[in-house]
Amino acid sequence: MSYSRIIQVEFNHCDPAGIVFYPRYFEMTNSVVENFFADRVGRSYARISMQDHNGVPTVKIDATFRAPSRLGDRLVFALRVLKVGGSSVGFHVSARGESEPEGSVRMEADLTLVWVTPEGRSAPWPDDMRAKLVTELNKDAAS
Repeated sequence: MSYSRIIQVEFNHCDPAGIVFYPRYFEMTNSVVENFFADRVGRSYARISMQDHNGVPTVKIDATFRAPSRLGDRLVFALRVLKVGGSSVGFHVSARGESEPEGSVRMEADLTLVWVTPEGRSAPWPDDMRAKLVTELNKDAAS
């Protein structure tokens, strides 16, 4: 069972032809990841960065753009946990039109994020976060 979120394509996401400009997919993907951390892992980016002074930067992203999305489209973004490492986590994020079947992918990306200390060094996940990430990994593996 993956985490999902609907994002409507807005004017600011598009090029002059009304098609999503590809870097905007990265912003949308980041929004999905940020909301996943708040909703499923129990730590908002605000708490991670502003209160605890840690970070979860994306250190790798590999994206494929399969079909265009246009102004006004409602996209279903789905996030699956692929791997939980000592200080890293791997995600697969895909986007499809809301009225399209599950297999109709417009964009997909594999991302790696790393837990970093206030000094900017990678470190092991806090135990509570790691446990929730592993729970999500196991849910995704079972479905």
